[in-house]
Amino acid sequence: MSKTVLLSSIYINPATQKAPFTTVSLPTTSFPRFLPLLPTPCKNDSTGQSPQPHRPLIFCATGAAMIFYFQYEKARLERQRIVEMSKGYGKPKVGGPFTLKDTNGNEFTEKDLLGKYTLIYFGFSHCPDICPDELDKMAEAIDIIQARAPNVLRSIFVSCDPARDTPSVLKSYLSEFHPSLIGLSGTWEQTKHICKQYRVYFSTPPDVKPNEEDYLVDHSIYFYVMDPEGDFVECIGRQDTPESAAGIVLQHVRDWKREGKKIDETPLPYLSQVQGVVGTPA
Repeated sequence: MSKTVLLSSIYINPATQKAPFTTVSLPTTSFPRFLPLLPTPCKNDSTGQSPQPHRPLIFCATGAAMIFYFQYEKARLERQRIVEMSKGYGKPKVGGPFTLKDTNGNEFTEKDLLGKYTLIYFGFSHCPDICPDELDKMAEAIDIIQARAPNVLRSIFVSCDPARDTPSVLKSYLSEFHPSLIGLSGTWEQTKHICKQYRVYFSTPPDVKPNEEDYLVDHSIYFYVMDPEGDFVECIGRQDTPESAAGIVLQHVRDWKREGKKIDETPLPYLSQVQGVVGTPA
């Protein structure tokens, strides 16, 4: 059976009753005082529309730029560390004093390496396959470097076959690959000395005659990258392409300039022949 309670039957003790709530109406003139505290949308005066929020995009772009910068700096410092390690303590581990002759019969020493980056390759003109392949790669890399950073590089071919590779023979041989290649040769003792300085394997017998065609010449298959101070910085191996070889040299050039160091960009005599080949700088 349901029960019905009438409100009129509930007794309220006046002694315990609290004062009733009173509703107060604020005057309408006081409302505008609170408007500055309320968030209001910002509108474009010309379109009447709220602008798009660009802050997240700017934040992401800034973050990406910082990540790229730190990665670049990390790689640069690592390259610099390797370069410093390669110099050893007071004496370079690779490279050093030498005296040879170029294809014009002029004396060429380690002092002639100063001022520019230098790419050095050891080989011989009677090499059946490896040397021609590597010289073709070297020629392509020279063109890429010359186009992107004109006059920062000299390229040298050192003969490991002093009996047969006379200056005139080298001049004719290297002209088939690139006009910028500087050919160097010397006596057996001079050749052995520079190979020792550059840690190049040298096996040519000392008593061979120029007309002997059946002896073997073994040598290392690397391009040696030397900086403008004549210090060794890196080897470029047979696995590298012309593009990657050029990229390695160009990266060292950028690092060098980034450190505020100077490169002699005076054109070498042979570069007047090369300008028409490589085109304009990138």
